[in-house]
Amino acid sequence: MLAPSSAPMPEKGWQTSGATGSPQNLRKFKSQDFRELRASCLSQGLLFEDSTFPAHVSSIGPSLLPQEKLWRIQWKRPTELQRNPHLITDGVSRFDIMQGEIGDCWMLAALGSLTLRKQFLENVLPKDQGFQEDYAGIFHFRFWQYGEWVDVVIDDRLPFLNGRYLSVHPRTSNEFWPSLLEKAYAKLQGSYQNLNGGYLSDALVDLTGGVQVQFSLKEPPSDLEEILRAADRSRCLMGCSTSGQSSRNIELRNGIVQGHAYTVTGAVKVPYKNAWKHIIRIWNPWGHGEWKGPWSDNSPQWDRVEPKYREALLRNKDDGEFWMCCKDFQEQFSWLYICNNTPTFLDFGDEHGTAAWSLTSYTNLWSPGLPSRRSRYSRAGAASTNPQYFFKVLDHNPKTCNVAISLMQKPAEHVQDERNLGIGFFITTENSRVLKQTFLQARDVTSCLMLSPGTYAVVPAAAEDQEFQFLLRIFIKNQDYHENSSSLTSPELPMDVPRQNQDSSYKALFLRHAKQGSTIDALQLKQLLNEVISQDEMTSLGGRFSFDSCRGILALMDLNSNGRLTLQEFGSLWRSLTKYREIFFREDRNRSGFLDVAELENAIQAAGLSVDVVLLRLLTLRYGDGAGRVGFRDFVCCMLRLDTMSHAFQNLAEGGSQISMTAMEWLTLVMYT
Repeated sequence: MLAPSSAPMPEKGWQTSGATGSPQNLRKFKSQDFRELRASCLSQGLLFEDSTFPAHVSSIGPSLLPQEKLWRIQWKRPTELQRNPHLITDGVSRFDIMQGEIGDCWMLAALGSLTLRKQFLENVLPKDQGFQEDYAGIFHFRFWQYGEWVDVVIDDRLPFLNGRYLSVHPRTSNEFWPSLLEKAYAKLQGSYQNLNGGYLSDALVDLTGGVQVQFSLKEPPSDLEEILRAADRSRCLMGCSTSGQSSRNIELRNGIVQGHAYTVTGAVKVPYKNAWKHIIRIWNPWGHGEWKGPWSDNSPQWDRVEPKYREALLRNKDDGEFWMCCKDFQEQFSWLYICNNTPTFLDFGDEHGTAAWSLTSYTNLWSPGLPSRRSRYSRAGAASTNPQYFFKVLDHNPKTCNVAISLMQKPAEHVQDERNLGIGFFITTENSRVLKQTFLQARDVTSCLMLSPGTYAVVPAAAEDQEFQFLLRIFIKNQDYHENSSSLTSPELPMDVPRQNQDSSYKALFLRHAKQGSTIDALQLKQLLNEVISQDEMTSLGGRFSFDSCRGILALMDLNSNGRLTLQEFGSLWRSLTKYREIFFREDRNRSGFLDVAELENAIQAAGLSVDVVLLRLLTLRYGDGAGRVGFRDFVCCMLRLDTMSHAFQNLAEGGSQISMTAMEWLTLVMYT
């Protein structure tokens, strides 16, 4: 059972009105007070010069440019560049931004998304400043850092190289909010050099104080189109990125830049050829350079769209913004990032529910003296020896995630460019059974879960013996769930469900992944199986199905030998999965999500098969992890092969053939057929 925690009391962070670090009572970065400094400059008739981020190569960074270029940097104020400069002209827009020489597309893509979300923009860009009234060469901007909103003060001297902006430059020559905001973010990060390459997910969080989630577009969720539209409707910030080296930025012939970050600015469906077409709008922080394929500005697809939709959606300018269909989006981009102040995007646009998210935050210092290494969690109950942070789940809607956990590490003081440690956390139940573990070498590790009502614990951990500060945030949804809700859910493997209900469940699942076709291939099978196991904490602990494992499963179940599964063949597989899941849960006595050697032997016998000691040991070597444990994914692959071979041998024996198989021959068949 969970013991009372000795952890620090929860901090409400940016939600706490009036607390230091809240939007109402900002933490002053470098202890600089904007109003006091401006008043002092005005009273003396001086323009502010920031000694903490001076107009010097130290603010650029030693490695951003060659030395001969560094010393040619000139610093100029907007009043030296324009007779009538403005902070903002005609409102704030993504089209105001054009990326400069610095490779900070990751930050500018997040900034482009911020311009679409006024509820966040007003936090970052204060209105009490400008060039017309009380101008003293001083400006300030706000960012969220490790649970606190900080106010960053800068002077307005901007770096130029050979007469050109080194940093982002505005499309309108006398509008300076993009360049000044970028300078404030560079100061927060330590230098302009520290903006040269970064993570879009980090920038989204820094501009909102929110929680972000990432989707791999190489293994996209089956309802990606719905997720995008729902995130757009709920006013989330969104971005995407391409694979490749960010230092090279190769522009392909189709207009897409490799190793580059973009803003997702819209997701809609339009009537097209007597059907509905899902299209996505994307913006390039370069301010130019667009997709040249289907649904681009001059593509023939727009000729088949009704004028009222075309006029509302199409902006035929070389401004870096373009449309593309969802299929091309998945092919051309690698990652999708979605961020909001609470995880509303996890509802996926459920307009029938009345969800409210609560947030509890903890800050602490992790000591390497504690048993925190991942390898030390191999024994059951080891999590109880580490600091634990407890939370209760009161409501459960099986259609949506109801918990999001975010763990953020804070770099050491004055070491902003220090590499990220490998960090993560374990989610445990009341009896200390580990439900899920998530580890990444990243600043922010986030995981979303569907948990039943009960008490749980989060156990932060490090993959390295190095002290670090962390911020843990636990978001919990209280959902007013109605049984009569008409929204669809991804079916789980049923345990004790009538046969007709099972048939209905797997048929709907099959047709959705077959895109209403008649068969599915190995890639579609992989997406389907991973969707199913992700709905259950226990089955997901053993890992996701790979493409190769699904090719092997398909080969075993494909009676027509055409590389695809029909609905009938998938029905046989589904019933086997249901059977194996029931056996797996029954034999997993300690609820660890894995079978040890003895449990595996019992499970094989429960399936009506028998193996000797030698074959059992070989199966454990083939399908087990380093500790000899077999997770649900590998158990399924093992049982499907054993079952298939057993039936094949029985058929041969019934035909009069004499069979005598050694353990090694058995293993050869199990491994390579």
